[in-house]
Amino acid sequence: MDKRFWSSRIQDLEPYIPGEQPKDRVFIKLNTNENPYPPSPKVLEAIRSAADETLRLYPDPEASQLRQTIAEYHGLTPEQVFCGNGSDEVLGLCFYAFFSPGRRVIFPDITYSFYPVYAHLFQLDFEEIPLNEDFSFPVEKFLRGSGGAVVCNPNAPTGRTLPLEEICRILEADPNRVVMVDEAYADFGARSAVELLNRYPNLVTVHTLSKSRSLAGMRVGYALGSPEVMAAVRCVKNSFNSYPLDRLALAAGEAAIRDVEYFEESRRKVMATRERTTARLRELGFFVHDSNANFIFITHPAVGGKELQQGLRDRGVLVRWFDKPRIRDYLRVSIGTDQEMEAMCRACQDILKG
Repeated sequence: MDKRFWSSRIQDLEPYIPGEQPKDRVFIKLNTNENPYPPSPKVLEAIRSAADETLRLYPDPEASQLRQTIAEYHGLTPEQVFCGNGSDEVLGLCFYAFFSPGRRVIFPDITYSFYPVYAHLFQLDFEEIPLNEDFSFPVEKFLRGSGGAVVCNPNAPTGRTLPLEEICRILEADPNRVVMVDEAYADFGARSAVELLNRYPNLVTVHTLSKSRSLAGMRVGYALGSPEVMAAVRCVKNSFNSYPLDRLALAAGEAAIRDVEYFEESRRKVMATRERTTARLRELGFFVHDSNANFIFITHPAVGGKELQQGLRDRGVLVRWFDKPRIRDYLRVSIGTDQEMEAMCRACQDILKG
């Protein structure tokens, strides 16, 4: 590829690669951590109501009503809430707002693969701390001084959770750095660090409505932290894109947060299916990590990860395989409906017989 017109900053940049979104045939899609259930009916009603002549006008650049709704839900103030176009954008703005070139940012070697992309893009010094052999979190190595730390909790793609007591240790080890806790999957069984926000001014939590509230198609995310810290993210946002959330997304986000009953029902169904699927796969000889996310991380001693992924794809099931050291024999499997997960298990059984 001719890159002579490319900026020197991106000549060697390796962008994040999203999960496959095929259009050639119908698959059971368990590769992108989407919710298998639709959004709340109240969300769809709110979108229909917002789809009127006011779409000719710019949306509220401060997302004031959505921030108020999120603040009420978490017991915070609107000044502690920042809203963005999906948690990926929020994470990117946070990386730029909190981490400085020349000061090393740390995060695990096996985690959300967008983190090193952001670090490269913003020309940050960073270190990928190896997870322990069993993929547990090496807390002691995060207690060393650094220019910032990022913790995905529950971690992706392993699904493992770090207790809040350990997050407190990381926060207290260096009060002058920001510790960012990415809670994209926390609604599926983890204890959120939001309860720590008023104790630790160096804590930022990042959230998405794509997973537990079924709004992956709307792109709504948010960060929580002290008013001073959130002001830094707003500074970056207003220097880049003053209107990140459109009118329909704002309406959908507010309705999704308010419909707590639907949210609880949806996430309980996903968690119940996850536990049933975990038990079923273990019966088939798979090693399945305990998960507090809407996915599981699996491996089988008799079949390599790539071979298993291709075998499932041939049978109409998409899962995620990562061509990375230490996890090449693992698959990340998003939780679908009971029927979808049973079909996936049957396909695994068929592959093992072959």
